Amino acid sequence: MNIEEIREYCIRKQGTEESFPFGPDTLVFKVSGKIYLLMGLDAQPARFNVKCDPEKAIDLRETYNCVVPGYHMNKKHWNTVIADGSVSAKLLKEWIDDSYNLVKKK
Repeated sequence: MNIEEIREYCIRKQGTEESFPFGPDTLVFKVSGKIYLLMGLDAQPARFNVKCDPEKAIDLRETYNCVVPGYHMNKKHWNTVIADGSVSAKLLKEWIDDSYNLVKKK
């Protein structure tokens, strides 16, 4: 997935707001006023931060090379995902969905 595909997927989610609270280079998606995904617009390949259950976050990092501790985020709860083609778009969407649902619940 590229940046535009990630953006299109996020904005279709119910209640999603899109903004640039950290400047023109960082796109943020929120639900219920809370961030569930953010991504820099300059990164190639695309990379994004998503919220994750702490145990699952560790498991994903150990299983997938494209998943690392959340850049500039609480590493217990956030992962950075590098969309380098090493995992399917379906799996990337599942991780976005997980983040959205975690944030929406609270």
